[in-house]
Amino acid sequence: MLCNNNSVQFNAEKDIPSLEGRVILVTGGSGGLGKQAVLEYARHNPRLIWLAARSIQKANAAVDEIRQQVPGAAIQVVELDLASFASIKNGAATVLSASPRLDILMLNAGIMAVPSGQTAEGYEVQFGTNHMGHALLTKLLLPLLTKTAAGEGRDVRIVTLSSDGHSWASKTGIDFATLKTCGEGLGPLGCYGQSKLANILWTRQLARAHPQFTVASVHPGVVGTQIMENARGTPAMLRTLVRGAVHLGLITSVETGVRNQLWASVAPSGDGRRLVSGGYYVPVGVAGQESALAKDEELARRLWEWTDKELEGHTVAAP
Repeated sequence: MLCNNNSVQFNAEKDIPSLEGRVILVTGGSGGLGKQAVLEYARHNPRLIWLAARSIQKANAAVDEIRQQVPGAAIQVVELDLASFASIKNGAATVLSASPRLDILMLNAGIMAVPSGQTAEGYEVQFGTNHMGHALLTKLLLPLLTKTAAGEGRDVRIVTLSSDGHSWASKTGIDFATLKTCGEGLGPLGCYGQSKLANILWTRQLARAHPQFTVASVHPGVVGTQIMENARGTPAMLRTLVRGAVHLGLITSVETGVRNQLWASVAPSGDGRRLVSGGYYVPVGVAGQESALAKDEELARRLWEWTDKELEGHTVAAP
């Protein structure tokens, strides 16, 4: 990854403050950037980390590995399949019933360039997983996030992983006619770009709707995780080139790639500081690199309203 001279020097060990008393939830926590984020948080003594993942088996294995480095780390696994509203509701209900607060919501999970398909609710699979699943989870956890933010001096963060791949979206940005189809007309990379653009636009509107939180969308860099290996909708040659680049050290490690999302979750914000709620940041802490479509206020408003309407009536019982 190329260095940006304007980037923040961020060392997770030194720059993450004490997290004592705080509760954190990380989606996609069983591997890659999510697992690394859980590990780095665990080193700073939070009250509890919810490790949310689709596979309980992989989640438990991740917890065992993390506890080899941080013995006794306070981590609780919660099953969460972002392509299923039923799974999201069950996962949110578990958190709401067992946790008195939620200080950091890390919307880390995602899929990239998978073959065309639809989620259980009929959304294009990448848009449904990367955007709709996280939007519903956030909606269901809002009461807990709001309660936490109302406490004296509380700093609630919501961080969404987007990507520079948001520039692969179509020239219209969000093609609303494709959102409840298999998305064949856009192709795997076009669907991925659309979902990542949605992440940025939705996060921007989330900041406006909920000024009591500090929210941000981030690009982690080109990181050597399994997401490209699982991108079965991309040419095999491209995946081979990526594997070669990882081997040669031309692609960022997860230890380095996780820094931007960690920075966004703990860095001082507001009052002229670098981190501004609603912003999009490339590694580390560099703003203003998003596409023109990602800055389109009308498109952001349309997506927010469309998403809100789709999520009407989806609730969980109060704990």
